[in-house]
Amino acid sequence: MTPTEPLVHGSAAHPAARPPLPVKMVVAGGFGVGKTTTVGTISEIEPLTTEAAITEVAAGVDDLTHTPGKTTTTVAMDFGCITIDPTLKLYLFGTPGQDRFGFMWDDIVEGAVGGLVIVDTRRLDDCYAAVDYFEHKGIPFAVAVNAFDGRVEHTLDEVRWALDVTDGVPLVVFDARERGSVRDALLVVLELALARTGG
Repeated sequence: MTPTEPLVHGSAAHPAARPPLPVKMVVAGGFGVGKTTTVGTISEIEPLTTEAAITEVAAGVDDLTHTPGKTTTTVAMDFGCITIDPTLKLYLFGTPGQDRFGFMWDDIVEGAVGGLVIVDTRRLDDCYAAVDYFEHKGIPFAVAVNAFDGRVEHTLDEVRWALDVTDGVPLVVFDARERGSVRDALLVVLELALARTGG
């Protein structure tokens, strides 16, 4: 599948009579869990990123233990989009992962139908703030465990218990580098949001 192909194939012989409905979704999580990679992997346009170099000062604040090769970090947001089918276009907004940029979240999340909270099981503590935020705001969300190096450190049941999320919050394992895997995770959030609205 190429980046310009829709996620869900419609009939090419019957193009949409009107532009696809724009839908906003947020990609959130802690520092270095794969948010920028997720948006970049799925976006059908060149993604907009606000990456800045990690300085020595920032390296002293942000834990680089599990991401030693990370040289940049998102300081505002990531943005990309993907056509789901001829009737629906998904606009993705990735949040910054560090607590000190948390003041931006309300603006980024406003109008979103749901969120994908990305988790690195080697450091679950980093995603508590994102989970708490979506729960507090009452925004539908799913938890996506990023399989770094093709594996995860804990089972989904263990992750659910550690995060203390209800059975109504879907948990999936995905690979932020694989387009099909990212697509499937986003569709889980979309289906959850549609179910909440009775769509």
